[in-house]
Amino acid sequence: MTPVLLETNLPDLELLVRGKVRDVYSIDEGTLLFVATDRISAFDFILASGIPGKGKVLTQLSLFWFDYLRDLTPNHLLTADVREYPAKLRAHEEQLAGRSMLVKRARMVDVECVARGYLCGSGWKDYEATGAICGIGLPEGLLDGSRLPEAIFTPARKAQTGHDENISFEIVLEKLGVELAMELKRRTLAIYAKAAAYAATKGILLADTKFEFGFVEGRLVLGDEVLTPDSSRFWPAGTWKPGGAQVSYDKQYVRNYLERIGWNKQPPAPGLPEEVAIETARKYHEAYQVLTGKRIEGL
Repeated sequence: MTPVLLETNLPDLELLVRGKVRDVYSIDEGTLLFVATDRISAFDFILASGIPGKGKVLTQLSLFWFDYLRDLTPNHLLTADVREYPAKLRAHEEQLAGRSMLVKRARMVDVECVARGYLCGSGWKDYEATGAICGIGLPEGLLDGSRLPEAIFTPARKAQTGHDENISFEIVLEKLGVELAMELKRRTLAIYAKAAAYAATKGILLADTKFEFGFVEGRLVLGDEVLTPDSSRFWPAGTWKPGGAQVSYDKQYVRNYLERIGWNKQPPAPGLPEEVAIETARKYHEAYQVLTGKRIEGL
């Protein structure tokens, strides 16, 4: 089995944050190092074991999308080629190769920008309760997994712990001002439309996805990860059937396992059997292969 990297060890660098997946280091005043580990979270807890190669899939897929979307939005990427990193970073090539990016330090916008083309997840729960998502009214009679009449922008408030909270566009307008709020909505839906159209040519439905934006020298840029199985729901078009949970290229397989064993969703989070970790890794890598037509060496 491919070795799993649960935590980076770069003692000569300043660690800014160790997130659910990414370790972020400060390189200089304007530059950060993002390293995607193989950690996986479910129900807002980081599990005790990781998914082989997951960090490489997330990084390589983000790089693919940053390039594909470059005509729609600038992004924070400087380089992902370790050979172009500062000398002090190249000494850590074993931990960084394939799973890291040097990025511009950005002042992040404190809103998650979510685009939905299908009804699922928290959107389905909102619709069941209110007939709407984030205050956007939807037709009656939709099912879990139904295609929406058109893609919608459903922002969320970032949570330090637990789930992000869906909020109305009116709250975003009040929080960020009309100009920025409208641009975030426009850019989010434009990116979703282009990505969904591309994915469809590969037999994949992009059900929903979330983006993060920030400012670099006054310019709004796309940041963090982009259109990965951690930030998006990808469904094989051939198995799509509204009316319940869909086959998905994401960590739903892990969630299903945790539900099956009756975990109470309290710490400590359990580890995963090897077969569950391997099958989850296969799903992540398959999403990368189908979308890009490439394989990641060593996975």
